[in-house]
Amino acid sequence: MTAPGSAGGPPADPSRAVEAVWRLEAGRIIAGLVRLTGDVGLAEELAQDALLAALERWPRDGVPANPGGWLALTARNRALDLLRRRRVHERKVAELGRDLSDAPGPDLDAALDDPVGDDLLRLIFIACHPVLRPEGRAALTLRLLGGLTTEEVARAFLISEAAASQRIVRAKRTLAERGVPYELPTAADLPERLTSVLGVVYLIFNEGYSATAGTDWTRPSLCEEAMRLARLLAGLLPDEPETHGLQALTELHGSRLPARAAPDGSPVLLPDQDRRRWDRLLIRRGMAALERAAASGPPGRYTLQAAIAACHATSPSFPETDWPRITALYAQLSARWPSPVVTLNHAMAVSMSEGPEQALAMLAPLTTTLPDSPHLSAARADLLARLGRTSEARTAYLQAARKTQNPQEKSLYLQKSRSP
Repeated sequence: MTAPGSAGGPPADPSRAVEAVWRLEAGRIIAGLVRLTGDVGLAEELAQDALLAALERWPRDGVPANPGGWLALTARNRALDLLRRRRVHERKVAELGRDLSDAPGPDLDAALDDPVGDDLLRLIFIACHPVLRPEGRAALTLRLLGGLTTEEVARAFLISEAAASQRIVRAKRTLAERGVPYELPTAADLPERLTSVLGVVYLIFNEGYSATAGTDWTRPSLCEEAMRLARLLAGLLPDEPETHGLQALTELHGSRLPARAAPDGSPVLLPDQDRRRWDRLLIRRGMAALERAAASGPPGRYTLQAAIAACHATSPSFPETDWPRITALYAQLSARWPSPVVTLNHAMAVSMSEGPEQALAMLAPLTTTLPDSPHLSAARADLLARLGRTSEARTAYLQAARKTQNPQEKSLYLQKSRSP
């Protein structure tokens, strides 16, 4: 990797170069350090030491020709120094007759030669381990693999920096206390563990695509982190269909981000989006990933959702969308992985293919399973308005406005309540 913004000399702002390189290389560097030390917390500390060294030296000496390699080598040298000091200490203690563990120390040469791809994959499975709470998995994943600071993790989830730090510290402590090994799961354990990993990346993407709170309708930077992680997983586990399915889903949904908000930040819903603003490169990449998923095995939940997204991506307009196919895909999804949210989306597809009356009947049971969902109230309002039940639609939009924590979404529902 060459120095960002440089053609032989340091860029105008080396500090920005450090940040850019760290975003790209953090996961790989920390993964290699975890393999050396066997300790996630210590590995992150050593990587941060290398980052601080870069922030100190690069503005003075210029950005090195291979900045990622410079960071990795600096971090590994610090790890090796630490391990050698520990060995010296153990030897001195042994000379004094103290009891020492008979376990051999790490084979440093072998560790340095271990494939980088395996390191990253191990780190992903550690950060998303089922022993951690879902919010801890997501925070730790963004911290270790996304290279985000604690402050940035806090902003991503709209929590205080102290709360974000607590999540990360608690997750690392849990991994240490449970003795989670730095290894890939066995073939028998892979499905469950991979489900956890894919679920964390999907959670991160969804929070960026439709922010549950805060002032923004979407947070593209969070979506970009999730898309990057999905691509990484697909590259590291190419024989797992759902890694390609998740990549396809995030790419295809991500393609709509430029059209999901007006210049003033207000929401633009799918029927009103200017499809000329959709990112065609992401659509092509998403469709290619969907083809790989389909060729790898029977469709899983992410592949089915990606197939639905592909129907939208390939349609020239909202009315021309292949609604019968989308309805059939949602029926498959609902039959194999039922959930209230899937039922909600299935109902809205039915409303387009069969009519709003049938869809409204499908939503009725969800009032008990999704009582606080603004999206359920908004969906009911849309169907009621299409049926000409204006007064009921207005009430449902006002309910949606009361339930949402996102001010942009609230403003949208209030506006619709005035002229449903």
